[in-house]
Amino acid sequence: MLITLCVKVSFAQKKADIGFKAGLSIPNLTTGSSNNSISSGYNSRLDVHAAVHIEYRMGDRFSIQPQLEYSSQGGKKDGIQTFSTPDNLSQQFPPGQAPTYLYADYKSEARLNYLMLPVLAKYHFMSSKKWDAYLAAGPFVSYLLSAKNITKGSSLIYLDEGKTQPLGPEAQSFDNTENITSDLHRFNAGINGHAGIGYKLSNGSIFLEAGGNYGLIDIQKSAADGKNKAGAAVIDLGYQFRL
Repeated sequence: MLITLCVKVSFAQKKADIGFKAGLSIPNLTTGSSNNSISSGYNSRLDVHAAVHIEYRMGDRFSIQPQLEYSSQGGKKDGIQTFSTPDNLSQQFPPGQAPTYLYADYKSEARLNYLMLPVLAKYHFMSSKKWDAYLAAGPFVSYLLSAKNITKGSSLIYLDEGKTQPLGPEAQSFDNTENITSDLHRFNAGINGHAGIGYKLSNGSIFLEAGGNYGLIDIQKSAADGKNKAGAAVIDLGYQFRL
């Protein structure tokens, strides 16, 4: 209790700014060494990013900045893809001989939305009457709000990735939106950071930041779905003012 009270009093005595920012998230899903073809081959996608922060000034150069972020993550694929053999296609094979995976040529996009809480150490390496330049970095924890896998297109289904063994003569539709939230871990943790430059106004400042975040925990619950780590590059424009 005494330690908590001292910390609160200490922060209360420091100069504090509150800021709001929004911009562009450029996420992707990276793969590790232990992986399967279902979770490989992702490219970056584009979505929104937004955050609110409080910056506690510890001096002219250093500050602590906790922030609450809405972070859209995920990735996309376009082309030949691997998918687990569904039950309706397994019935076309003799008992026990259905392949684990099948292949088709279509588009897919994984959209993962997180609520993220980073705590950043911030260093102002240039500060004048009008300009401020800084670096910030620190750990984060996050909670998965929702996750969807959206597929589009039509294709023959193949037994091999080289598309030499079609399963049937007719193309199948892959237009579908699947809720995959229950297949992923709800919590993640990782590192977050950015570089920024601000222009000071009479009652605050406007700023531009570029940085990113990277989760250190594989997002899938089951190894059969592969292993991916989520992360994103971020570009934000914002405004902050003294409390």
